[in-house]
Amino acid sequence: MSRAVPFAALLRSEWTKLRSVRATWWCSGIYLLVVGATGWLAAASTATSSRADVAVQTALIGFGFGQLALVVLGVLAVTTEFASGSVLASLTAVPRRTRLLLAKTVVVTAWGVALSATLAVACWLAARTLTVVPGGVGPTDPAVLRTLGLQVAAAGLVTVLSVAVGAVLRSTAGGVGLGAALVFVLPPALALAGGDLASRVSQGLPALRVGEDAFLAVTTPWPVGMAILAAWAVVVWVAGAVLLERRDV
Repeated sequence: MSRAVPFAALLRSEWTKLRSVRATWWCSGIYLLVVGATGWLAAASTATSSRADVAVQTALIGFGFGQLALVVLGVLAVTTEFASGSVLASLTAVPRRTRLLLAKTVVVTAWGVALSATLAVACWLAARTLTVVPGGVGPTDPAVLRTLGLQVAAAGLVTVLSVAVGAVLRSTAGGVGLGAALVFVLPPALALAGGDLASRVSQGLPALRVGEDAFLAVTTPWPVGMAILAAWAVVVWVAGAVLLERRDV
């Protein structure tokens, strides 16, 4: 009876796959450029702010646009293997397919979180440097830390959701389209449509949070919004794991 591949070895393998794909670096570069540049422009356009956390939240607005790069990154991490056929070798080496998906999710999400944490610090620096706030924008301000932490956590959940969508659909075009619709297109579209039903549906979609507010969606209390985003990520990921186990390839 063959021994299962150690999980640490799976993580190393998935990291090798992720960094060897050119699209990873394109998505990462675009994410850094869009979020970083937009954050500094937003901070430069905001001369003063009444509170430090509001100034930081303004600088974080680029995450709302940059999340599309995270969607593409997460979907491609799964669908590229199916498109090339290399997934057959991976599934042969790791018969327990859920372990393989878990390792891929951990690696891709860790990369997305690392990029997002770097960008959160850059946006904080933009707010601290370019926006005048009574008392300044201190790095130990609890409200500022909560705002930055929420943004990084939300970006991580969007990455998990994107990997899960890729596992469910196995199609790059379909996965990117659905992921973009869920986190970027439908929330603001429904919010702009007006009406109680449209507003409730907008609140129930996995909208990425910018600070403590959802991006271009009907605002919810941040604990509720984060719980909704986490629920979407978990449910879709479980669906992807189940389908991966049941399908022939």
